[in-house]
Amino acid sequence: MFVKNKANNVAYIDGANLYNGMSSLGWKLDYKRFRVWLTEKYGVKQAYIFLGMMPKYKDLYTSLQEDGFTLIFKEVVYDKNGKAKGNCDADLVVKAMQDAFENSFDKAVLVTSDGDYASLVKFLLVKDKFNVVISSALQDRCSILLKRTGASIVYVNDKCSHLEYTG
Repeated sequence: MFVKNKANNVAYIDGANLYNGMSSLGWKLDYKRFRVWLTEKYGVKQAYIFLGMMPKYKDLYTSLQEDGFTLIFKEVVYDKNGKAKGNCDADLVVKAMQDAFENSFDKAVLVTSDGDYASLVKFLLVKDKFNVVISSALQDRCSILLKRTGASIVYVNDKCSHLEYTG
């Protein structure tokens, strides 16, 4: 018999890191399945994706919202070569810290492979507010800084058969 997960966990997702990681793995993530998996496996009630806002991706944004994600946008700036930059790391950290201080979740799930989040992971571990890192990179490409935190790390590539977009 299936027992519904009663946890009140929150996922904080570095959207660019997830997208780039999946691109490097060579398969497409089914975001709808991913959202269900986060809920069923990790008790995620709220899933935030931090993204740079670019009008050309409005259909993607709509789809992500329909799949149950809450989008948090960062204004995109362009470098001298015209390359878009919408680094959301600080916004994600601030949101997670704010939510932790307000005690608005039981445990955090962090979706990234970026070592810049190691301090956040360490803080949440000390506060007993951390569940798992979900890495979109291969094990040898996930940041050593995240690995050194001692946090549990799950690799999306190991879930390909369940989470790959086949439509």
